[in-house]
Amino acid sequence: MNITALQDWYSAREPREQLILRWGAVAAVVLLILALALPVQRNVRAAQTRIETKQQDLAFLRQVGPTISAAGPMAPPPDSQQSLIVLVDSSARESGLGETVSGSQPSGDGGLRVQLEQADFNLLVAWLARLSTQHGLRIESANIESGSQPGLTNASVVIHLQR
Repeated sequence: MNITALQDWYSAREPREQLILRWGAVAAVVLLILALALPVQRNVRAAQTRIETKQQDLAFLRQVGPTISAAGPMAPPPDSQQSLIVLVDSSARESGLGETVSGSQPSGDGGLRVQLEQADFNLLVAWLARLSTQHGLRIESANIESGSQPGLTNASVVIHLQR
């Protein structure tokens, strides 16, 4: 249908039908705008919340960074016959994180990936620092996400022996 045929069809309608068509067109445009704008607004709000959380995490890390740095250089690895998995598991239990360790698996070249669920963030950071300073382990990577309650985190940490 071309525009001329559409205009002819519209003109052939009674004034009452034309009014209904105009209001229907306005309603359709409004609904279309809302259908596009609301999900975008929801996504923007979620992104702002994530940014605020990450800014709070960064502020906390900047606050405790000097304390961790002041702890001194990493200790050399102890002369221990314990395997990496036994050492990590026992130190997690000593740090109060034993119940939050949900699993561990080898991670290439002698590393170990440890998953923690609903772990206290402060205990997690202290445990990672202890692994590094007391046991001479290297934290290769850590993916830390917020948990179900404030102060609790879900984390996946890759740990290696120092070389």
